[in-house]
Amino acid sequence: MIKLYQFDPAFGLPNASPFCMKLETYLRMTKLPFEIAPATLQAFKKAPKGKMPYIEDKGKTIADTSLVIDYLKTSYGDRLDAWLGPDQRAVVLAFQRLIEENLYWALLHTRWVEPTGWEKTRIAFFGKLPVPLKWIVPHIAQRGLIKEMHGHGMGRHRQEEIHEIGRRDITALADFLDDKPYFMGNEPCSLDATAYAFLANLVWPPVESALKQHAKQYPKLETYCQRMRSRYYP
Repeated sequence: MIKLYQFDPAFGLPNASPFCMKLETYLRMTKLPFEIAPATLQAFKKAPKGKMPYIEDKGKTIADTSLVIDYLKTSYGDRLDAWLGPDQRAVVLAFQRLIEENLYWALLHTRWVEPTGWEKTRIAFFGKLPVPLKWIVPHIAQRGLIKEMHGHGMGRHRQEEIHEIGRRDITALADFLDDKPYFMGNEPCSLDATAYAFLANLVWPPVESALKQHAKQYPKLETYCQRMRSRYYP
């Protein structure tokens, strides 16, 4: 059985990490049998790339959600995207990149840099750590994330510029979704695992931000999240 290593649930979501939630959602969508391993410090130390999530399957350890999904498709068949044509696959990849390589960093800023978001993020991710780790680890992690944001480029922008970048991405997602039940039409595909994980992490956690306010202007996004939750997290 596939063993999934990820963070504990938080913010009333299956996971406060969009990438962890993406992978769990993909596994649920494909109906592949899996179990979630306890989120221990040792599990994190074993992470091949130093990040969650990752899986163990058939004696192999695979990290990075895109690489994990590629492995699962090769090993168990493409259970979600086989019906997509080449042009649709191109759209799926483009929107995945928009969400994971751009919107993600804007979302990260609202949680890890902006004071209101950081206070809730610190508790959600590190509140269960024993003393003195709960005093030390959050600040080390925050500094690391801020350094990564700067290296990516998003962290070099002013806060107002980051918010505007994120708003454009959210608007693009809402406009493309339109009135469709799922992003590519009447049936879900792998893009929906990504979109649901990131949008739910944007609109539902108790973290107020300019991005959340903008997303709330598009009720269709929350309706979409409710549809995905009802289908895959009953």
